[in-house]
Amino acid sequence: MSVAWGGSSQVWGTMSRTTPTPLVTLGRSLHPLGLGAEACFLTEGCREDLTTLEAGTRGATQVQYVEQGDATTPTPELVEKLKEVAGLPDDCAVTESLAVLAFLYLYLSICRKQRALPSLDIVVWSELPHGAGLGSSAAYSVCLAAALLTVCEEIPNPLKDGDRVNRWTKEDLELINKWAFQGERVIHGNPSGVDNAVSTWGGALRYQQGKISSLKRPPALQILLTNTKVPRNTRTLVAGVRNRLLKFPEIVAPLLTSIDAISLECERVLGEMGEAPAPEQYLVLEELIDMNQHHLNALGVGHASLDQLCQVTRAHGLHSKLTGAGGGGCGITLLKPGLEQPEVEATKQALTSCGFDCWETSIGAPGVSIHSATSLDSRVQQALDGL
Repeated sequence: MSVAWGGSSQVWGTMSRTTPTPLVTLGRSLHPLGLGAEACFLTEGCREDLTTLEAGTRGATQVQYVEQGDATTPTPELVEKLKEVAGLPDDCAVTESLAVLAFLYLYLSICRKQRALPSLDIVVWSELPHGAGLGSSAAYSVCLAAALLTVCEEIPNPLKDGDRVNRWTKEDLELINKWAFQGERVIHGNPSGVDNAVSTWGGALRYQQGKISSLKRPPALQILLTNTKVPRNTRTLVAGVRNRLLKFPEIVAPLLTSIDAISLECERVLGEMGEAPAPEQYLVLEELIDMNQHHLNALGVGHASLDQLCQVTRAHGLHSKLTGAGGGGCGITLLKPGLEQPEVEATKQALTSCGFDCWETSIGAPGVSIHSATSLDSRVQQALDGL
């Protein structure tokens, strides 16, 4: 996903930001229940390219209802006013409408100290599907927050002459993450905060009971990412797990404890792999993937399409599980080192034949970064040229 800013005024600067998409590998459905999860990054994700402009006028509206201060929770009243400004219906829930609301909130809040709000055009690219359990909204929110904070000089531009890519300081990343979380609140209402955190910091994180910690030196794992194209609703799936827990506490509670233990064992193995990779560690990861998938099915967050995905990859000697909240969406397949490329291609072809979309990618990428204008790929540059 990318966002480009442009307009009819004179251009005075261009910058590019990338944010990898968060991928929760174990236990997203358990976040609201206070249990642990491991989260890593896809190398694909959100890309935002900004062309800042001299002040121009495309339209005007009163914005005095955006208060001064730090990143604060968007109130229902404020969200309703933003809907009025954008001309959106009261019950808007489509991706594009929610993206507009998140942008308006971040734009009006972060840019409030400017003498005049900047005049901008926005162009968005998506490299991965929305609503498939990949945290694309978090990548979008992090990109917007980083871009607006930099343009409004709330944080410095870390890109130096001659740099193609650079990252912000820890303190600046913390501010980016705080604002991105507010954007996520506009979109989701009550997010856990893990998706925007992993989009900001990168690598691999552990989330439990509202606390997020980094895994030291996580390995870069190669995976297949498969989109079943089956739509799902995270809130509904999480509510289903909670209802099942209330109905069968003595059955479901041990399942949740077991999934938490799987997550901890995964963290231990990933830590070992970061220190000294060994083939047997991949065998352990494959076992953990299988156990995790079976447990998630028992919780009711599986789907026939995900079962089919696992069966297809198992026929090729590979191990898969759902990612995100389940109920459709995406699944991941671990690719061990030394796997022949023809076998990978055969697996991808088999998944495509099922009507799925499939990508070969990696997890464990850095978080939000800033790139020079000369580093733009041809697709982004072509879109900018059309502004």
